[in-house]
Amino acid sequence: MTRTVLLTLGRLPKALDLARSFAGAGWRVVVAEPFRRHLVGASNVVARSHVVTAPALDRERYLADLLGVIARERVDLVVPVSEEAMHVAFLRGRLPPGVTLLTMPPETLLGVHHKARFVERCRAYGLAVPETAMADQPASAAVAASGRFVTKPAYSCSGRGVRFHPPGAPVPREPGLVVQAFVDGALCSTCTLAHDGRVQATVVYRGAVMSGSVAVCFERIDQAAVEAWVRTFVARSRWTGFVSFDFVVDADGRAQAIECNPRTTSGLHFLHPDDLARGVAAPDDPRPLRFRDERLLQQFWACLTEL
Repeated sequence: MTRTVLLTLGRLPKALDLARSFAGAGWRVVVAEPFRRHLVGASNVVARSHVVTAPALDRERYLADLLGVIARERVDLVVPVSEEAMHVAFLRGRLPPGVTLLTMPPETLLGVHHKARFVERCRAYGLAVPETAMADQPASAAVAASGRFVTKPAYSCSGRGVRFHPPGAPVPREPGLVVQAFVDGALCSTCTLAHDGRVQATVVYRGAVMSGSVAVCFERIDQAAVEAWVRTFVARSRWTGFVSFDFVVDADGRAQAIECNPRTTSGLHFLHPDDLARGVAAPDDPRPLRFRDERLLQQFWACLTEL
């Protein structure tokens, strides 16, 4: 009997990689997306695409729309693709029997998505992270006085709202703002697929061409210290699903995570498309997940316009 997977976003290239992989593995692919026209909806690997309420507008209506799609399409597996994972996680406890949701509980996702609470969690795990505090906490003054520092919203992505400050500069007293010590070193990012505390594959990559603070051309690299950090986090948190981090590796090779994205990132593109669906749907399969042969990948149009 053909199984059905629901991807909860269709407009990003990551969703297209997932759709192609699942279709190649014999799954029926359904997509839920607030936009009527989107990237994955144009692919012949998709059986059906459904328009749903944008979760940022009305989360409960969005979840009700998803539950309707799941029932009508007889979905077996729900796979969040990007930021909508923070909303899709609230389907836990509301799904029909037999439907699997590839995400951690919402309190876990939101806890590590929050940039200050993520640092607290890492300290409890014994992992290296920069000194961090909320701007309205007394500890933020000590962070600002110790050297260069960064401020950013507690919940944000793609570098939105990030500001750099010289040592001793006044801390902006804005609600929901995080103050973090600046770490000098090489930036890199990761994308990991894990199951019950075990890393199935971790991609470590860096931006080769940037559009503002977002990479549009990526290079896969080898970074043992980063991979070891990720393995510890996944094991201590008993993580299942996708999880991604941004790191700074200093001159001594010490890796410090500066924030967490509890979802996929563009690093997903480096996983071999023939193995991606197997890694998600059959995590106990002993075969390792392979990388693509290419170490350099780009988002064509965005990269072209930057060049």
